[in-house]
Amino acid sequence: MGAPYIFESTRLGFRAWRDSDLLPFSALNADPEVMEYFPARLTPGETAVKMASYQQEIDAHGFGLWSTEVKATGEWIGFIGFHAATFESPFTPCIEIGWRLHRPFWGRGYATEGARRCLAFGAEIGLSTIYSFTAAINLRSERVMQKIGMEKMGEFLHPAIENYHPLQKHVFYRTFL
Repeated sequence: MGAPYIFESTRLGFRAWRDSDLLPFSALNADPEVMEYFPARLTPGETAVKMASYQQEIDAHGFGLWSTEVKATGEWIGFIGFHAATFESPFTPCIEIGWRLHRPFWGRGYATEGARRCLAFGAEIGLSTIYSFTAAINLRSERVMQKIGMEKMGEFLHPAIENYHPLQKHVFYRTFL
């Protein structure tokens, strides 16, 4: 529906960001349930900046957080892909895999399917080690990491989150491609 895709999984298409993604992406980033494990929801202006930076990373490196849709319907579900993480931690700088999906698409296996396909694409373009991390209380995302075969490496205190905040403690996982 929304092709051309950069690559595809069985049910999902991964593509460049479009201006038309801004409205649904803003809704995604304003949803309190979706953003439960982030320090704050994002304004439409902050979302526009994020969207532009995600596309710039794809343009510059050939990978990034791809705009993702259901191939059969063209429905935009969120993003799945890679990001260069550079904050100070025991495992950075690194390439991380991450995802953020609209709630109506939770529980359908899209995050797992999409992350697996992104890992395969990462291997195709020469990436070798991928990390993922989330707040320790975000068990849903941690479960996706486990389902895609990542190994838990440990925990850390995220430096961008204030001391003693419930989201400061993070888990991190790694896989080799």
